[in-house]
Amino acid sequence: MKKEISLMFFALSDENRLTLLELLMKGETCGCTLINKLSITQPTMSYHLKTLAKAGLITSEKSGIWNHHHLNPEKLDILIHYLMTLKSMKKECTSHE
Repeated sequence: MKKEISLMFFALSDENRLTLLELLMKGETCGCTLINKLSITQPTMSYHLKTLAKAGLITSEKSGIWNHHHLNPEKLDILIHYLMTLKSMKKECTSHE
């Protein structure tokens, strides 16, 4: 589980990938629409989409010559749950005096 979460945090560590997620929150779209919203090259966008997909945050399906990308909200729920669990953990002293 920690490996899965660390992959998601890595995917979220880039401003362009965060923007891609925000755009996909509005609904499914193809790469041709996404590229027009960012100041990056097509190969860079492909890299970011692959990083998000590897983390499971998005899925893609081919339709003709286009790839349609979808947000995977279940993965966001996993991250939210993880962060809420961290927040609710009681502080414990681990130092030895």
